[in-house]
Amino acid sequence: MCIIAGMQDTLFTKIIKGEISCHKIYEDEHTFAFLDIYPACEGHTLVVHKTPAEFVWDLTDEQYTQLMTTVKKIATHYRKVSGKPYVKLSVVGTDVPHNHVHVMPFGVNAETHGADREGAEPDHEVLAKVAEKLRLR
Repeated sequence: MCIIAGMQDTLFTKIIKGEISCHKIYEDEHTFAFLDIYPACEGHTLVVHKTPAEFVWDLTDEQYTQLMTTVKKIATHYRKVSGKPYVKLSVVGTDVPHNHVHVMPFGVNAETHGADREGAEPDHEVLAKVAEKLRLR
C-alpha cells in the first residue's frame, strides 16, 4: 500500500486498510475502487488513489496517471458488463477529504441522479449483488 505514514486516516484510508467494510470492485498497488453506499445509480463506484491527498489535483503527476488509468479500466469494463452504453465521471472532492473519482454507468442521464440520500440506510444486499456483477477480475 502507498498510504503515507503519519497522516491522519480518512474514511477512505480506513476502507483501504479494511477497518471499514466496503463492496470492493478493484484494487492494485496504487488504487482502490468500491461501490458508493448511497449510489446515484446502479454501479456508482468511487475510485481512490491510496495516497491520502485531499484532492485529485494534489496527487503527483504519476499518482494522477495511476488513478485515471484505473478509472479508465473500470469505466471500460462497466460498459461491457453493465448493459449501459455510457459512463459518467465526476470529480467533486467535497464530501471526504481524500481524492476520489465517481464512476457511474448509465443509459439515460436521469439514471445518474439518485434519490435523496439523507437518512437513508444503504441496501447492502443489493450493493453486494451489484459488486459481484461488476467486480473486475
